Amino acid sequence: MFDMDGTLVDTERLWWEAVEHVAGRPLADADQPDVLGRPVEHTAGWLAATTGRSAADLTRDLHREFTDRVRTGTVPRPGALDLLDALAADGVPTALVTASPRTVADTVLDALGRHRFAVSVTADDTDRTKPAPDPYLAACHALGVDPTACVAVEDTQTGVSSAEAAGCAVLAVPSLAPIAAAPGRTVRESLVGVTPEELNSMVTPHLRVMSWNLWLGGAEVDDHRAKQLKAILETGADVVGLQETAGTAAQELAEALGWHHHRAGENLGIISRHPITARLGDPDVGFYGAAGARIEIAPGRAVDVWTAHLHCTPYGPYESAFDGLPAAELIAHEELRLAQMRDTLRWIGDTALPTVPVVLVGDFNCPSHLDWPDVDWPVTKAAAEAGFADSYREAHPDPVAEPGHTWSPIHPVHEDGSGRPEPQDRIDFVLHRGLTVLDSGTYVSGIPRPWPDVAGNDWPSDHAAVVTTLAVGAA
Repeated sequence: MFDMDGTLVDTERLWWEAVEHVAGRPLADADQPDVLGRPVEHTAGWLAATTGRSAADLTRDLHREFTDRVRTGTVPRPGALDLLDALAADGVPTALVTASPRTVADTVLDALGRHRFAVSVTADDTDRTKPAPDPYLAACHALGVDPTACVAVEDTQTGVSSAEAAGCAVLAVPSLAPIAAAPGRTVRESLVGVTPEELNSMVTPHLRVMSWNLWLGGAEVDDHRAKQLKAILETGADVVGLQETAGTAAQELAEALGWHHHRAGENLGIISRHPITARLGDPDVGFYGAAGARIEIAPGRAVDVWTAHLHCTPYGPYESAFDGLPAAELIAHEELRLAQMRDTLRWIGDTALPTVPVVLVGDFNCPSHLDWPDVDWPVTKAAAEAGFADSYREAHPDPVAEPGHTWSPIHPVHEDGSGRPEPQDRIDFVLHRGLTVLDSGTYVSGIPRPWPDVAGNDWPSDHAAVVTTLAVGAA
């Protein structure tokens, strides 16, 4: 999907000149946000505020000046026609998506060749134009494609914002103002040499995965369901692996969000904004165990997401901090959780497909071997030996500088009344196999009051959540 002005044709300069003519003065760099990539009405309103003229008169004059220049001075940008023709040869449909009015777009379409575009969307075709996502969403709808399967080619930050808000990958080819690189965004000096294969490689869907123990469904906190929904929306999660759902949480949260869900037993659930195409694992899993779902994040792109909850006792950090047990005994006491992890890995192995990456999230109720220099905690080590990488530790390699504690935001001291400090540790995880980590962090909303005065907390859990953004490569 191609922007027009400054991207396919050298009209950004013509628009700049038209605005200067109507404004009656040279434009400066400070004027760029109100000129570049903006619809005529926006620029007219901006000029009206400084000139005293009516926005309607300025809109008419800007239309006239710009259209006259386009008719006589339309020049394709370097590489633009070659790329359009290469896409046509490969059978890839293209769309023109512009903030210019239909009259101007039609003039450019005649110059470039209407046959080169399956769809065109102009400022006249949507209620909102760039930087709102509406133009790109309208083009995707007209083409019958998912935005995550599309690349938008843009030359301004306004257009880039529009395309990214719609969910498209972006190839930015700046014309008059620089554009910074960012995840999901590629920056090139020109379209010369850009190929359909390169564009295809840019379509890398992202998946934001959250692992969250809801703490007995959230029942310890007032209005917990609304607070859970707020937290999920604030994190921007696409998929949430849940533990301690109290049976109904996955379904209720998914219905409130308009998402898909998988409920397994009375404790585990997965909710997803993307369709769930298969439910994996034992549907009658007990309080501890694992469950999975195959999630279609884009046409032809799927990810298996598993959520696991491992037994809570004996708890290694207590045995270390309170009982002083040596490493060998700590490791030996992980036998039950290690068996549960091995069962989980067997389920994953039995259902995995060669081309489908896997995410394993959960409350493992044990630390990571990556965090303790003197204890090779076997549960996380078993997952690593099965090919799973720890997304948080990939993003934050130093456990001293970034401990990533998830237990516990409400327990600064041990709840037995002894006054002993509660051992803080990282026991909740987002592991992955076959994906690329873009970012990862822990999440807690507000400043939770400590146990037992928790009913009014904004954060309705005793665990911090883990939220990781993953790039899903080509199948």
